[in-house]
Amino acid sequence: MVEETMIGRFHYDVLSLIVCVIVCSLSVTSAKTEEQNLLSDNGHASLPVFKECVVCPEMVVLPRGHFSMGAPLEQSAFLHSLWYEVEAGVSHGFAHEGPVHEVEINIPFAIGKNEITRAEWMACVAEGGCKHTPDPRILQKDLTYYIADNPRHPVMNVNYFDILEYVAWLNHQVGAEVYRLPTEAEWEYAAKAGTKNLFAQGDVLMPDQANIGLFLWEGGKQIANENNRNWLVLVDELDAANPWGLRHIAGNASELTISCFSDRHLGLSVSSAYLNAISGISTCDRVVKGGRFNAVADYSRPSH
Repeated sequence: MVEETMIGRFHYDVLSLIVCVIVCSLSVTSAKTEEQNLLSDNGHASLPVFKECVVCPEMVVLPRGHFSMGAPLEQSAFLHSLWYEVEAGVSHGFAHEGPVHEVEINIPFAIGKNEITRAEWMACVAEGGCKHTPDPRILQKDLTYYIADNPRHPVMNVNYFDILEYVAWLNHQVGAEVYRLPTEAEWEYAAKAGTKNLFAQGDVLMPDQANIGLFLWEGGKQIANENNRNWLVLVDELDAANPWGLRHIAGNASELTISCFSDRHLGLSVSSAYLNAISGISTCDRVVKGGRFNAVADYSRPSH
């Protein structure tokens, strides 16, 4: 028996510009786990994939390792300059993305291959585990609504407390307290997928790789996607997997972690310490990651 922590992934209300992620600490046995290759024909790592139950999210077991968490000021300088003026001699950049520090992943875990879908959420609603039926409408620039109610759309219009209900229901399905939101460290480790690029797919994101409104091209120039979608896409759309096969972890919908926001990273050296840091805290501003469909590419950097 291998002790695993597993993370599924949620989407939050696009008007609130947030999404959620689910994590789980699950005992994976051969009777429950069906191992598959993740997009191996596309050059991605072959990692085990499994579902604990019919209505459970599909999970990817991540390798153990360590990574550099955070980013130096210069990586966020362009994004910071869009919103803030600084005094002469002061560098642009978001201090909360630092300090850059090494983190060892000392709790084995798996994370959702996709954002949590509307179908997966509505299974919880149908069984009475979730009281909230998410509103699938997305208000567009022309003040009309796009309806994102396909079963394979990321679920939207859910908040942190709705997610706690879903997590409790999911744990009930498998008969163990195994699912939770990921910490910021776990999410960033999964998003970077062993890479040191600006994005896990490389230093430039292309429109067929991520559902983002504005794309970063060579030379730091930001241009609008000519076919800017301005809506969520299905979790199966686009060539949107990172090297570990996690889809739309950049763009489409922002994702919520269990970690509390702080002006600077806590600088902890192991992932378990980031989990312990939120022990006993019931209310705080949770860290949001991953960018979204109507934002510039810089928001989708794993370190943001």
